[in-house]
Amino acid sequence: MVTYSQQVEQLAPLEQAVFQNSFVEELHGEASMDKTPRQVPGYHYSRVEPTAVQAPQLLAWSEDLAAYLGLERPSERGPAVDMLAGNQLAPSMKPFAARYGGHQFGSWAGQLGDGRAISLGELTATDGTNWEIQLKGAGPTPYSRRADGRAVLRSSLREFLCSEAMHYLGVPTTRALSLVATGDEVVRDMFYNGNARPEPGAIVARVAPTFVRFGNFQLMAAMGELDNMRALADYVIRHHYPELGAPSPAVYVRWFEEICRRTAVMIAHWMSVGFVHGVMNTDNMSILGLTIDYGPYGWLEPYDPDWTPNTTDFGSRRYAFGQQPQVALWNLYQLARALAHLVETPQDLQQGLETYRTTLAQTRHTMLLQKLGLTSLALEEDRALVEELLEALAGSEIDMTLFFRQLSHTAPSLLLNAENEDATWRELLAKAAYSMSMEEEQTLVQWLQRYLQRLRQESASPEAIRESMLRVNPKYVLRNYLAQKAIEAAEAGDLAFLNTLMEVLKTPFAEQPEHEELAAKRPDWAREKPGCATLSCSS
Repeated sequence: MVTYSQQVEQLAPLEQAVFQNSFVEELHGEASMDKTPRQVPGYHYSRVEPTAVQAPQLLAWSEDLAAYLGLERPSERGPAVDMLAGNQLAPSMKPFAARYGGHQFGSWAGQLGDGRAISLGELTATDGTNWEIQLKGAGPTPYSRRADGRAVLRSSLREFLCSEAMHYLGVPTTRALSLVATGDEVVRDMFYNGNARPEPGAIVARVAPTFVRFGNFQLMAAMGELDNMRALADYVIRHHYPELGAPSPAVYVRWFEEICRRTAVMIAHWMSVGFVHGVMNTDNMSILGLTIDYGPYGWLEPYDPDWTPNTTDFGSRRYAFGQQPQVALWNLYQLARALAHLVETPQDLQQGLETYRTTLAQTRHTMLLQKLGLTSLALEEDRALVEELLEALAGSEIDMTLFFRQLSHTAPSLLLNAENEDATWRELLAKAAYSMSMEEEQTLVQWLQRYLQRLRQESASPEAIRESMLRVNPKYVLRNYLAQKAIEAAEAGDLAFLNTLMEVLKTPFAEQPEHEELAAKRPDWAREKPGCATLSCSS
């Protein structure tokens, strides 16, 4: 068995790493290296190099992910950080920007593509798997349209933190290796209201087995590039779904069904922890069922199915928390329309959509039961109990994370000693509520009374129930106001809070009493503050 110290000794500098380039070498690419924004018909990608920045400096580093990739932590400045900023390339890198399209807020947007993300190639991890390294904010590409290809520190820090926080919560996600300040300023209008201002620039090194999206296939279908679409499907199956066998029309059907299953599991995880993606366009949907593109995301604080953190979506709330399951199904349907060109009987793809529905329903229900410390003893009664809870939470301003975490302690304690039950429940609600009427409180207390009766039917001991609930109800999530505090401190040159937050979010289910303040409900000052309550797609 390899010890941690032995593993550290085996880590190598990034500048010595050898990159693989399967996407570039196996698919059809444009090799001109021309960064001029334009339509790029007929290709899967464009070869393009990052644009150098003024003064790259390492701000944050994911130690665990780096160790998995066999990489040692670099110095604050130096050749490795130059690579992570796009100022230097390894001889084995063949950087590229991918071409794709997509539906944005329900409307077909045509060609989109990697407008500010440039993939460097793939690294082989310590377990032999390959992981693509992509620099977000690395400069213009042919897909930048009217933009500059850059990213600001606030959005980059949010993406870095959230990618890793979601991983430690157990949510299927892309990862983030590093956060690098560029030393350059980037002009952004945060809320598209005419108040553009310069902000510090940054680059995130994102990591995933692949960044292929639904939109890659949609664009090729829309353009009639069926050979390109088939080649990309075969590539994805060979590299990322090899268990399905050699690509064929029948395998494409099974592949789509597995994409649907994975997407359902991802959405169930989002709903379980109260995560709101904020911009579920089809170009932001991973072909692997991973959370991808952390833009104007947020965590439910008051449990509100209609809440979205994205100011761009305030009109329709298309991507609100409660809409995410249906939007993912709609997005899968758009993918099915594209993949229909590859199968003999397009109707066969319907099974994948049905798999999504059943997998999502079953997984969500199972996760909710786990959050409540219940096993499936009485299926229909439990479904009704869960639905009644969600309705009651939606009717009051209860912090979702705090409610379930407090419940993990309180309910098992009442199994041991039910004296003063009503007072105990009201104390729990007081800790978790932002505001609550007497009627709302009474509705929840009545539900909690019925829930405790149901919990008494469980065969496990109160101690075992408590432990099982604490394993699935996080104490710490990346609340927007915490991310905003880290951003403001980092912009002022202070990384202490960012580093603390990173460490705490690595063990979100642990008590960590020394960091109790990071588990507190959103403070009043953050209720309407930009970056804490609302964000936009501007980054």
